[in-house]
Amino acid sequence: MSPRIITCLAALAALCLAEPALAHEQTGVQGGLVSGLLHPLTGMDHLVAMVAVGIWGAQLGAPAIWVLPITFPLVMALGGVVGVLKIPLPVPEIVIALSALALGAVVAMRLKLPFSVAAAVVAVFAIFHGHAHGVELPGSANPLAYGIGFVVATGMLHLCGIVIGILTRWPAGARVVQALGAVIAALGCYFLVHTLGATA
Repeated sequence: MSPRIITCLAALAALCLAEPALAHEQTGVQGGLVSGLLHPLTGMDHLVAMVAVGIWGAQLGAPAIWVLPITFPLVMALGGVVGVLKIPLPVPEIVIALSALALGAVVAMRLKLPFSVAAAVVAVFAIFHGHAHGVELPGSANPLAYGIGFVVATGMLHLCGIVIGILTRWPAGARVVQALGAVIAALGCYFLVHTLGATA
């Protein structure tokens, strides 16, 4: 792998580990929409997993390239309702960290699972991501607007992943995508260790 690619991947990893500063909490319907749009973009564990779903779908080809990125937001919305209702799920933060690790690993390995199995894996992780969004709903925000915001933002992240995944059509691009998968898996390991340390 060329030094330029390694440098780009290292810069991407550094960017993913940086935590954004938000000056204030938005309120009301507009704030609910804005908060929902921003939430998937400000949680790096969510962001990299959602991009990985799009990449993996592109690697698997039709129909997964479209169905996986549709399955994730729909099931995530159901998980969001569970979170808003404060129905607990077991070890949600650990599962979210594992999702980044697992999805990054399947991209890095170009794992060709049967379509139904891939959709089930994505759906399970989506429930936990949606639950986290629902639990973190700002108290003053409109739940429907917030939900629409995070579903739209998630879809855009999947679309970014699909665009990246299209690089697999070329041998050099396929190697870059696999390397990106390895970076996502490594970030998943970091998130997992961090989460386990926080819960210890």
